[in-house]
Amino acid sequence: MYKETNKRSIVKGITWRLVATTTTIVIVYVFFDRLDLAIAAGAIETTLKIGLFWLHERAWFKVRWGKKRIEPFNLWFTGLPLSGKTTIADKVYDELEKIDIPLERIDSKDIRDLIPDIGYEREDRNRHMHRIGNLICTLQNNSISTVASFVSPYKESRRAIRDMVKNNVIVYVKADVETCKSRDYKGAYAKALAGEFKNFPGVDEVYEEPQRAEIVINTETTSVDEAASLIVKYIKKHYVK
Repeated sequence: MYKETNKRSIVKGITWRLVATTTTIVIVYVFFDRLDLAIAAGAIETTLKIGLFWLHERAWFKVRWGKKRIEPFNLWFTGLPLSGKTTIADKVYDELEKIDIPLERIDSKDIRDLIPDIGYEREDRNRHMHRIGNLICTLQNNSISTVASFVSPYKESRRAIRDMVKNNVIVYVKADVETCKSRDYKGAYAKALAGEFKNFPGVDEVYEEPQRAEIVINTETTSVDEAASLIVKYIKKHYVK
């Protein structure tokens, strides 16, 4: 996939202007058989059109009709391990990309792959959430929205994220422990029950359910497509204007 660069766009504009001006010169020369007149007409046409184009762009810049203003937002998916956070978040990310929203996807697994020494104690998790909050703030300062999926089991870490970032939308992906176990294709719950994994939310660590989530998705009754559609509609309603 190739992306148009500013330099390429400028060169294309210049070459098109040269083609257009040359065409004007040729037409005038053919009709009047005077090279000096043809060159003068080409120069005048080029100068006038550049000036008129500048005025035209300035005028349209002030017209709000047809513009799409997007407030940077953060979709924060939280829920028990294997509740369906990543699957739904990935689907939502794909759907939001279709409407040209500047967007980044942040998932707990990707971050832990980058920073493998993050612990799983409560203090470690909260410190980790603070780092993620700073990352999201940096992206939002550059007008980039985020779709983030983390277990984030503690209310204080979710509150910290809400306080740090703009337009934070908590999506609680709800599923009971037994349902999550049935989806456990990696055997994470089995290892946690066997004592191989410590501080595992839903087994030997608490998951504090969000009490003020903007969106609650019950994955036992809602499909991935239905959930994604609901979330995208929410974003369009509140942050795409």
